Amino acid sequence: MRHIGIEERRARLAIRHHLATPVADPVEAATGVVALHATDAASVYLSAIARMRAPALERIDAALYDDRALVRILGMRRTIFVLPVELAPIVQTACTDAIAARERRRFVELLTEAGLDTGPHPDAAAWLADVGESVVRALRARGEALSVELSADEPRLREQFVVAPGKNYEGKISVAGRLLPILAAEGRIIRGRPRGSWLSTQYRWAPVEAWLPPDAAATWDVASARAELVRRWLGRFGPGTAADLKWWTGLTLGEIKRALAVVRPVEVDLGGATGYVLAEDAEPVAAPEPWVALLPALDPTPMGWTERDWYLGEHRAMLFDRSGNIGPTVWCDGRVVGGWAQRADGEIAVRLLEDIGDRSKEVTAAAERLADLLGPARFAPKFRTPLERELIK
Repeated sequence: MRHIGIEERRARLAIRHHLATPVADPVEAATGVVALHATDAASVYLSAIARMRAPALERIDAALYDDRALVRILGMRRTIFVLPVELAPIVQTACTDAIAARERRRFVELLTEAGLDTGPHPDAAAWLADVGESVVRALRARGEALSVELSADEPRLREQFVVAPGKNYEGKISVAGRLLPILAAEGRIIRGRPRGSWLSTQYRWAPVEAWLPPDAAATWDVASARAELVRRWLGRFGPGTAADLKWWTGLTLGEIKRALAVVRPVEVDLGGATGYVLAEDAEPVAAPEPWVALLPALDPTPMGWTERDWYLGEHRAMLFDRSGNIGPTVWCDGRVVGGWAQRADGEIAVRLLEDIGDRSKEVTAAAERLADLLGPARFAPKFRTPLERELIK
């Protein structure tokens, strides 16, 4: 069993994720990490910027909404991702279909417990299915629409229900707030262009056929889609362990083992753990030229593995929130060396958590370039970390 040490793992990360080898196109940037995390609207753009030779917000916009070469969908771990259009049916079949089925069942249960008046329909499931069909018809007629516009076409979307009555987490839910994401998870509608700037999280909805070929997901069965997703992760993140794959995909360990049996990767020694690389990717990888990068919160590189000591070191407490979400990070030659934040005046404030000598000048220059590129745009991570909170004071 060949040993792959930390230095080679860092070299692979730098090259495969286009951090030491930036690319021209945002689609290439996304492909380099399989998919971009999109829980925060800003992270999509900042992750792409970090991997592009000549980054421009307009080019990312164009790939998303004009060329429609990238698409925003629910995927692994019930998380929103932006990914190349050709990957969407694979993720849909491998992960999202099962998530969508669970979400619809849960919503039907909530509506039943809330005492929904189903009118002529026999139960909440039938009522919800009828509303969904009505919404899809209305959306196809409009071409694209905001939630409020669809609610004008289908008034049942405006209905609200109390959940967990009498409990300290009692709240109200709207049909629109739950049903539209379910329809998207089922692959029937798509989150399109945002309302407002690139930092907005209020999206226009569009029929799925506006982005994807008809029945694109039908070309994949579950087993082959999961094997292909595992293969793509190994090609960009390998070597990694079965635990890494289980965490990243959100699949069970049994499902991962079945996918690995199809992919047939090579086992490698990671120093106390068994990892996997694709059979065609088992040769040693040389270190690239020195590099630094500022990666945003929830960037796919630091979120790509569950076992992170080889690139994170002792910085977990400062850079992660309590739920396991990473904040903005500073990287040097394949390891995390600090964090950063955008202040109210637009300054990119940096704090190094270890001494990197003269390389700190490269970090300062990278922070200045990022501030210039962002101009007047202001953002804050959805999940705040201890270091990011300190830097914005």
